Amino acid sequence: MAQKKIKNALISVFHKDNLEPIINRLNELGVTMYSTGGTQSFIEGLGAPVTAVESLTSYPSILGGRVKTLHPKVFGGILSRRELDSDVAQLDEFEIPEIDLVIVDLYPFEDTVASGAAEQDIIEKIDIGGISLIRAAAKNYKDVLIVSSREQYDYTLNLLNEKNGVSDLEDRKHLAKSAFNVSSHYDTAIFNWFNNDEEKFFKQSITESRSLRYGENPHQEGTFYGDLDAMFDKLHGKELSYNNLLDVDSAVNLISEFPKDRPTFAVLKHNNACGLASRDKLVDAWKDALAGDPTSAFGGVLITNQEIDLETAEEIHQLFCEVVIAPSYNSEALEVLKGKKNRIILLQKNAELPNKQFRTILNGVLEQDKDAKTANANDFTTITKKAPTAEEINDLEFANKLVKHTKSNTIVFAKGEQLLASGTGQTSRVDALNQAIVKANAFGFDLNGAVMASDAFFPFPDCVEIAKNAGITAVVQPGGSIKDQLSVDYCDANDMAMVMTGIRHFRH
Repeated sequence: MAQKKIKNALISVFHKDNLEPIINRLNELGVTMYSTGGTQSFIEGLGAPVTAVESLTSYPSILGGRVKTLHPKVFGGILSRRELDSDVAQLDEFEIPEIDLVIVDLYPFEDTVASGAAEQDIIEKIDIGGISLIRAAAKNYKDVLIVSSREQYDYTLNLLNEKNGVSDLEDRKHLAKSAFNVSSHYDTAIFNWFNNDEEKFFKQSITESRSLRYGENPHQEGTFYGDLDAMFDKLHGKELSYNNLLDVDSAVNLISEFPKDRPTFAVLKHNNACGLASRDKLVDAWKDALAGDPTSAFGGVLITNQEIDLETAEEIHQLFCEVVIAPSYNSEALEVLKGKKNRIILLQKNAELPNKQFRTILNGVLEQDKDAKTANANDFTTITKKAPTAEEINDLEFANKLVKHTKSNTIVFAKGEQLLASGTGQTSRVDALNQAIVKANAFGFDLNGAVMASDAFFPFPDCVEIAKNAGITAVVQPGGSIKDQLSVDYCDANDMAMVMTGIRHFRH
């Protein structure tokens, strides 16, 4: 039958928040409730009649609560096919009541792991009875309504109120689908904990999602899987788009390289920084970041590691930008930034980011560790006769942080903790270098005394020669070419300093 009246319910939950209205409504509807342990005590505390599962099975809860509901008189009542006379006859023979509604949730396994609990405590949070009840009820959705998490309590209460204890096949199938989502996610979490990345299986499960207006282009559908609310508070503006999210991801990763005690501003477009500067005052960091490429900054994503004040907000407000991200905002500054209706304003929270990255390719998936290495002055090895000055070392660190987060092949110019220009995403390093020179000249930057960073080694000395002719005095690169010495020899012959890091930063 498409419609089923709820007569008997089995309720056994770990989380009892917001369960009370459901219990009261089931009681009003005259539903017979079966329960165990703490849930049974909770129902009794509400003054509602409840039958202990032990009374149904004639077996007590055993093994310290590990076995409570695993019994034919429970699972027979859930799995029986009401349309089969043989199933109904067996229920009558063994005095098994038909269970029409199962409300169960699972032990908080992921929360227990995240808490740093001991191994045995984690093991005890692997639910056996709950997951079995969920799968059984979901399998028999034609006859049974399964509520598998507290997130479904509101939906369930509305259903009970609107349909007076009757469920439709559509309702039951919807909740069955959700139940298998819950159970598969739970099992994935358990497997990944046991596996600890020892054997290579690709198992990922994210239950939160939000539909985007479209994907990379309007003809493509787009969805974000994850909990954005854990990352940001959206204070103003339209919803983030697929492309916004890509830029925001790049922005968050870039700004994480810069300590919060030094005001820093970055401007990003198409996942690359087109402006970056660190200064004593935030407004100066913003102005100098914008100066790096005021043309590309139009419609870009802005991010800083400091609270945005009124003076800085008034400067930002003169530019059309899609997104502004900061750890906090002065109240007056926030009102100024809200002056553009669609401008997205995000308050960044301290959320932990994944240490794995993956993407679909061909008929499979690529996975890698996140690039978590960033060389600083202590990691630099000077391989030329001339050593960089203290000022150049500071700029080399600055440029090397930036080159790590720029699409390959890339070259970055910096001076005085400011991005002067970059060549991004080119098929040759020479092309990236020439692109950077053209951009620096176009925006009036003097490259004399500037430094250069490269994401990968120089196979020939042509890049350092072009850089020298443009005014570059110091270079940072990973090294690793069999012809490294050619570039070193050119630098030695032309009074340039070069340091190597041993860390390549390809980014595709």
